[in-house]
Amino acid sequence: MTEILIQLAYLFAAFLFITALRALGRPDSARRGMQLATFGMAVAVIATLFQARIVSYEWIVVGAAVGAIAGYPLGMWVPMTAMPQRIALSHAFGALAATLVGIGEYTNGFSGGTLVRPTVMALGLEVLFGGVTVTGSLIAFGKLQGILPGRPLIFQGQNAINVLLLAAGCCCLIWLIAFPAQVLVFSAMVAIAILLGILFVLPIGGADMPVIVSLLNSYAGLAAVATGFAIDNNILIIVGALDGLSGFILALAMSKAMNRSFANVLFGAFGATGTDTAVATASGGEMSATTVEDAALRLAYAERVIMVPGYGLAVSQAQHQMRELGDLIENRGGDVRYAIHPVAGRMPGHMNVLLAEAGVPYDKLIDMDEINERFVEADVAVVVGANDVVNPAARINPASPIFGMPILKVDDAKSVLVLKRGKGRGFSGVENDLFVDPKTSMLFGDARQSLLDLGLQVKEA
Repeated sequence: MTEILIQLAYLFAAFLFITALRALGRPDSARRGMQLATFGMAVAVIATLFQARIVSYEWIVVGAAVGAIAGYPLGMWVPMTAMPQRIALSHAFGALAATLVGIGEYTNGFSGGTLVRPTVMALGLEVLFGGVTVTGSLIAFGKLQGILPGRPLIFQGQNAINVLLLAAGCCCLIWLIAFPAQVLVFSAMVAIAILLGILFVLPIGGADMPVIVSLLNSYAGLAAVATGFAIDNNILIIVGALDGLSGFILALAMSKAMNRSFANVLFGAFGATGTDTAVATASGGEMSATTVEDAALRLAYAERVIMVPGYGLAVSQAQHQMRELGDLIENRGGDVRYAIHPVAGRMPGHMNVLLAEAGVPYDKLIDMDEINERFVEADVAVVVGANDVVNPAARINPASPIFGMPILKVDDAKSVLVLKRGKGRGFSGVENDLFVDPKTSMLFGDARQSLLDLGLQVKEA
């Protein structure tokens, strides 16, 4: 009877997870989706505690306490600007749990002489996907946090070495399926997976982290699926499949948004300095600098303004100042909208999260496809810390490395104000034609301080 109740609880939890995933697809229902997912996870965990396989609860209590102590500050104190690296760290922890379960199950099976080929195959896949995800996510965390260089760390023969390591890991798995009780082979497979995760992410630049984080999320889901098959747990199979498939679809969407193939993201080392792709393609014009006073006067009397946030906004933690400036413009009768490019931040939905956290209403956050039609009506487009995602070269210059990448059509606006720290190029390494357009004015300086100054001047205008 207990087992039937556990399976019913798992079924209910799966329903909650699917409903939550659907709700997370819309900003206005995302909070409810997270609540449903949290409740579903609680149901699944409580049901699992009644499994007959559990013979002692002491270490479970210790693990729950450690997780709660570590999880609370990660959830409550980490700023929204650091969410990408926090998510990468969460992927590492989740994959580590799956990997340790796989190692533990293999050890128990070897000691008890109960290893069978189907179980070993599941455990092998679990450890392979889990090991790659653990170290890959830690490297991604290091790049996003600034502990490691954000640029691609390229070494000679990197792709060949990665392919050889992957082939070696697969050979170990096949060998284990044929001869399950080979501890050295299993240990070698674990080591290969850990090393492959490091070498897989090191050559990938920070601009590609949205794709990589999504892909690692997919790997973590596949590791959970394998764990479910290995220990005969249905909820892990369902949740892992949802996580793995959604992460893969999201990674595809991110690649499409950057007009990049998976192969190019994983092996192209996009953004590497000193490469042939890092070329200037601007028309050779000069940037036109402006003052805070002139820019504020233009904003104060504008009827339609479109704010364009980029990663520089997140670095400066200026989302609140952007929202305050938008409120001031609206108080003077202007209409303000916020243009969201899919890869403007370091993770999918990064800009949505930042601006929503700052209090920008959901209906003012407009996706790229819809907002592009409105730029032609905008009196001023305010670009804050964005570069490649607003570069017209992606539309008009076939020789540009970013040609074909979907961009925000900021250059269609009647005038453009760009807030930028300096005259540097975007991550792609190409000059931005927008910045030398005659109707573009550059306001140099820290984005947060510039927005504060603009707000003060708009008040006095």
